[in-house]
Amino acid sequence: MRTIEDVCSFLKAVETYYLATIDGDKPQVRPFGTAHLFEGRLYIETGLRKEVAKQIAKNPHIAICAFDGKSWLRISATAVHDPRVEAQQSLLDAYPSLKDMYKAGDGNTAVYYLKDATATFFSFTSAPETVKF
Repeated sequence: MRTIEDVCSFLKAVETYYLATIDGDKPQVRPFGTAHLFEGRLYIETGLRKEVAKQIAKNPHIAICAFDGKSWLRISATAVHDPRVEAQQSLLDAYPSLKDMYKAGDGNTAVYYLKDATATFFSFTSAPETVKF
């Protein structure tokens, strides 16, 4: 049985995954690279000034897709903005390279946890496995 930890580990292992948002009535997809467990929740990070953050603010329903060359992961979730400095700092500590661009409490760093998430692992050789969190 897969867990939220497996989801986070997969996203970290692929290093780059693709996050989809809605911009008006059109989908937008871009590469992302953060995945972090904090207080039992899966977090991602971006900047509040970026279009992706503006899109999530208008419509928090997101999708994520990641592929490791053999299997892939698809996630459908609601992105919930967590304004706490503690959550920001925890993620930035896990991704020190981001500290050149972001600082906890800087008014731009945005961390989101995934709520009502359905994450499904797929491959061509085994049955899908779904995790809900």
